[in-house]
Amino acid sequence: MATWNNLNLQDAASPMMEQLIYLHDHALFIIIMIMSMVTYMSLTLITNSLTNRFLLENQMIETIWTIIPSVTLIFIAIPSLKLLYLIDEIYNPKMSLKVIGHQWYWKYEYSEFSNIEFDSFMIPTNLLKINDFRLLDVDNRTILPMNTQIRVVVNAADVIHSWAIPALGIKIDAIPGRLNQVSLMINRPGVFFGQCSEICGMNHSFMPISIESIPMNLFIKWILNVEF
Repeated sequence: MATWNNLNLQDAASPMMEQLIYLHDHALFIIIMIMSMVTYMSLTLITNSLTNRFLLENQMIETIWTIIPSVTLIFIAIPSLKLLYLIDEIYNPKMSLKVIGHQWYWKYEYSEFSNIEFDSFMIPTNLLKINDFRLLDVDNRTILPMNTQIRVVVNAADVIHSWAIPALGIKIDAIPGRLNQVSLMINRPGVFFGQCSEICGMNHSFMPISIESIPMNLFIKWILNVEF
């Protein structure tokens, strides 16, 4: 869950988000090294009144500053491409969740269970309870079991939306006439918030996402007793 004045990423709640954070830290470390070297070279040129002939007219230096960035890009590209393909892979899902974007709310369908579907609207500010989150809480949370591989199928009924939950490392477009899918596994219990990340109209800011992760035994009880 994000907190005020926090400049870091949210705590990961899925293996994929953990890998995204590792990639972020890896790239940030490389960027810091590059910025340090460029800053040092710039200060050196300034203090030498821009007359350092070994930096301005030297084929060896030109060769070095061509090869080093290429090698650096390889160190960034390899883990990035690996993670990109891992995100796109669907690993033998145990259940499916269908998400349909509407103007301006989300509809959820549990494909393996009959007649379990509901709309999820943002709770208006004047109806919020003391512990609710303004512009983030919804009337019907999406309940999912933890430590379970889930396939999320995303679609839209009208315009392009984007189903995004930062703590789970998910951001997938909901496009009318097209089914997109993503794999999801939540590794801890909790409530995770997201929002539509596509400018989909005048109420774009008022269609939040609320995912509640619970143990499998509680999820089965919820399935047996749910009523909409």
